[in-house]
Amino acid sequence: MNTKLEALFEQWSGENPKIISKLPISGSDRSYFRLSGETKQAIGAINQDIKENRAFIEYSRFLKEKKMSVPEIYAVDIDMKHYLLQDLGNETLFDWLSSSRNGDEIPEPIVSFYKLALSELVKFQIEGKNIDFSVAYPRTKFDKQSMMWDLNYFKYYFLKLAQIHFDEQLLEDDFIHFTDFLLETDTDYFMYRDFQSRNIMVLDNKPYFIDYQGGRKGALQYDLVSLLFDAKADLPNIIRENLFDYYINELQKFINVDITKFRKYYFGYMLIRIMQAMGTYGFRGFYEKKDHFLRSIPFALKNLHYILENFELLAEFPDLKDVLLRIVDSKKLKEIQEDFRLCVNVSSFSYKRGIPTDYTGYGGGFVFDCRCLPNPGRDPDYKNKTGFDKEVCLYLENEPDVDIFVNNVYAMVKQAVNNYLERRFKSLSINFGCTGGQHRSVYLAERLGKYLGKFPVQIKIKHIELEFMNENNLLNIK
Repeated sequence: MNTKLEALFEQWSGENPKIISKLPISGSDRSYFRLSGETKQAIGAINQDIKENRAFIEYSRFLKEKKMSVPEIYAVDIDMKHYLLQDLGNETLFDWLSSSRNGDEIPEPIVSFYKLALSELVKFQIEGKNIDFSVAYPRTKFDKQSMMWDLNYFKYYFLKLAQIHFDEQLLEDDFIHFTDFLLETDTDYFMYRDFQSRNIMVLDNKPYFIDYQGGRKGALQYDLVSLLFDAKADLPNIIRENLFDYYINELQKFINVDITKFRKYYFGYMLIRIMQAMGTYGFRGFYEKKDHFLRSIPFALKNLHYILENFELLAEFPDLKDVLLRIVDSKKLKEIQEDFRLCVNVSSFSYKRGIPTDYTGYGGGFVFDCRCLPNPGRDPDYKNKTGFDKEVCLYLENEPDVDIFVNNVYAMVKQAVNNYLERRFKSLSINFGCTGGQHRSVYLAERLGKYLGKFPVQIKIKHIELEFMNENNLLNIK
């Protein structure tokens, strides 16, 4: 543990740190620790980039004075490489979204939370215009130079490493033309730069914001598309449109907005943001061999499809458009998507015939014994029904023990799936057994299948006992 952080904590709190734990490494070179004393707790940061630290600290102090929901800076070491800030907990908006969604079905409380975040974004953009941008790092404005850095980052770390062919000169000409187009709109607002769901903390049902040290002057559209087209968050387009309308209504409380003109540049900034992100995926994934970043590529390709279908002015940049088409058609990138395709095999079975044999060759997995749950099969009304039938589902959903069981299953399966994805495993088996293999096990297998829909996995569900009964004309599966 770094003694400078310990000394800062003692100086700030008057307590010795009793527990010091290192937090997971993100996409940056910064290191974070959670320090806990007798009554106080803080996050300690270590970063060798003094200019970046100064930008974050000064921005934080300004925004805090404006009553913005950013962490309070508690203490800064004289070397400007170590500092303490408010602990905002562990849950990000991305975590909440990932654990709560069911495919494209996103609970209303999360959509409402996104709206809270967008209301705060407008305040960032308007109030932040008065920040002292002399501390901005590495540029005071998202100007042509900044844009070309991002575009070349995309070109050399994504296109080159993904083996996407391009004509250097023609693509460069389109980049220059494209940046001229982007700079036609007003670029004098505060641009957060990385306004995405992993940088929004959920604390006491309120959004708090982190990682805005790259902030500078820029266009309103950039941060909006950063949130709405955050790759792995993968928001459905209908929700994106709903949130877009909400943002415009909030923005109009402060300035007049020509919505047609705003949308014109909205798609342009959507594209440059996605290309910047893809540069990161290439550098961190292809070059540094970090699988976490490669797994974002399929979501970025999905966003590129959306741009190709909706950005009418893309035709004005023909070589850039050709490159984007090559990306979405790339065999190499499609293979990457398949490489990370974990197959989760879910089955229901009867203990009378024994636990199913794993024919995948991977072994392991889970076997959940559902016989500890209330059995609808004992009720004559349900005897000839299955876990597919509405009456059986309602019976089980009204039993508190079932929810406890399901939540425990979700917790264990989520841990396994995330770990298997990280380690690029190909298969995971999950089996639910009950006495007859007809009611409880079927219901739970189907319910888990819906839960797994939020993960980037292939799901195969097999009802072993029902198939046997159907083959022998003992039951008609609905």
